[in-house]
Amino acid sequence: MVSTAFSASFLGATEVNTPVAPLKGAPGDPHHEIIVSVKDQKLLLKTDGKPVAFYPVSTSRFGIGDRLGSYTTPVGRFFVRMKIGMGQPLGEVFHSRTPTGEVLHPNAPGRDPIVTRILWLEGVEQGNQNAFKRGIYIHGTPQEQQLGHPASFGCIRMRSADVAVLCDRVGTGASVRIIADHLPVKEPFSIKKYLDVLTAPPEPNQRG
Repeated sequence: MVSTAFSASFLGATEVNTPVAPLKGAPGDPHHEIIVSVKDQKLLLKTDGKPVAFYPVSTSRFGIGDRLGSYTTPVGRFFVRMKIGMGQPLGEVFHSRTPTGEVLHPNAPGRDPIVTRILWLEGVEQGNQNAFKRGIYIHGTPQEQQLGHPASFGCIRMRSADVAVLCDRVGTGASVRIIADHLPVKEPFSIKKYLDVLTAPPEPNQRG
């Protein structure tokens, strides 16, 4: 399942038409903003202030923070300093940000490397100033079954298909916010998800 794309007309939030202000010292892409919610384990992409897609993610299993040597996910405002892996196949394995030539399928057993794309983040606040040095990325993971739950070692993990689309859409300099709270707008209602629930087989112990 790929991203949930939608029209802003479904939303009643006050932030929908708020333009993205380019970050000082980070020229490049003033049109896109990425918001990651630790509480929701979701990423929201906004274009010119309008929500355009939601993606499931995994932030750190160790919580939030920016201390050097920790495996926590920093919060606050960032920008995309570098994009790595453009043109590589989905599942391409990276070691020290270099493609290795190995390609992994989703949920490959026993494997947990960085794959597909890397968006390397730089923090712009005192509370996340170590992010770039720590190598905090938005990146693909083969462990897609863990998405939606904190599972990383500090980075923001995404499906390979999703991070490839995200990397194509946003440019270097795009604004990023990682927040501890819920996303500022809700994912729109999906009739497909509702029908999937209605038609799902009963649990083994479920009684009529």
